[in-house]
Amino acid sequence: MRLWGGRFSGTTDERVAAFTRSIDLDGALAIDDIAGSIAHVRGLGRAGLLTGAEVATLVEGLDGLRAEVEAGDLAWDPSLEDVHLNLEAALTARVGALAGKLHTGRSRNDQVATDLRLWLRRSIDGLDEGIVRMEVALVALAERDGDAIMPGSTHLQPAQPVLFAHHLLAYVEMLERDRGRLRDARRRANISPLGAGALAGAGYPLDRGTTAAELGFEGVTANSLDAVSDRDFVVETVSAVALCMVHLSRLAEEITWWSNPRFGFVRPADAFSTGSSMMPNKKNPDPAELVRARAARVIGSLTGLLALLKGLPLAYQRDLQEDKPALFEAIATLDASLDVMAGLVDTLAVDRGRMRAAALEGYTTATAVADALVRRGLPFRTSHHVVGSLVAQAEASGVALDAVSDAMIEDALAEGAGGLDGELVARLADDRTLPDALRTAAGLEGALASCDVVGGTAPDRVADALRGARERLDGERAGRSRSLKARGAGPTARPGR
Repeated sequence: MRLWGGRFSGTTDERVAAFTRSIDLDGALAIDDIAGSIAHVRGLGRAGLLTGAEVATLVEGLDGLRAEVEAGDLAWDPSLEDVHLNLEAALTARVGALAGKLHTGRSRNDQVATDLRLWLRRSIDGLDEGIVRMEVALVALAERDGDAIMPGSTHLQPAQPVLFAHHLLAYVEMLERDRGRLRDARRRANISPLGAGALAGAGYPLDRGTTAAELGFEGVTANSLDAVSDRDFVVETVSAVALCMVHLSRLAEEITWWSNPRFGFVRPADAFSTGSSMMPNKKNPDPAELVRARAARVIGSLTGLLALLKGLPLAYQRDLQEDKPALFEAIATLDASLDVMAGLVDTLAVDRGRMRAAALEGYTTATAVADALVRRGLPFRTSHHVVGSLVAQAEASGVALDAVSDAMIEDALAEGAGGLDGELVARLADDRTLPDALRTAAGLEGALASCDVVGGTAPDRVADALRGARERLDGERAGRSRSLKARGAGPTARPGR
């Protein structure tokens, strides 16, 4: 018998049944649905709607059902359309007609909203662990090869030299913000809609707060219409997931370019590469390429969710059934991408020589030379002009900026002397210590050392940042391990499991 079929005659058209069926997808919510049901049963007992014996029987039955689901032994019945009806039918088979009391004061509308928040909470916790693992991989690579010097670029052109560790730590910063966004999304999602009913609230004196606390929620929703009809917590989570995928995609793009022999900065391990079915010479960084592509899919999921919600009136509409494919796929994609990218980074080989050679191209130390002139009193605009002239001479002569002659420096200063700062430039030209100071600034090490500010690429600053990142990550992992041991729990479940 259909659990909602009292006012209907005849049977549902098979095409409609197949079209509306969701058990293949929302079966992932089974553990969360059972957890919500157990809390609801206890709430019904507190409200005097179930006797103590009935509560005990239902909880025992639900506990047994949970064990069956966790073992993968529960056979899903596609004729029962969704996870909620399947579990209620399975409970009925265990405890008989008493299972019919389980749905008192509850609709599938507030039920699925509760399940989804519980699932989301677990999944975000799992993603957080995955992001930390990715950060650890980046920090470990920075500790191993981070003192290599590479060209920083803007507009895809050589700009200024930076330490490889500095470059990697930029991604650590991005990922840490991603963690923060996911934590924010989790906090806003961690409010219980249970007791909102179909749309107007439960018709019984349920203590929603106590039930919410039992489920680990921080509070209850303030409006029953909002509780069952919005999925902004899903959108917010997928938005954070999409942005994290974008960050991974940017790193994947760089690794793809760096591994090209024309760059030769890195070599992915064979275990994280693939070959060509036709070209025996090929070694492709396919995992990185697929991360780029899957970022696009997650962005599509976010766009789809926003489009799904934009035209829905209050309260619940069946359209909301389609929130789960986008959410489940987005979180599974990020989880897998973090895993494979951490492995790729962990096993990456770095060619310091190729990086340094590239950093010497394009006169990347010119800004440091201009800054050296500024430190001797020259306004930056004039200094910029003088060094631009010096770069042009060096390029025409085919020499590096730290190898320019005294005569080239004198010519560049003479060109700058025609401006408003001519007298100052002329005095600098008489300074016999200036050429060596400029050539020192033009060396890679000198240019790096000059960026000595918090967040800069000076070696001491990068060492401090790297040490801070390592201490933070080690502290968090140790704290998490202690917390799990204190609870007697295993590792956080992977997203959605």
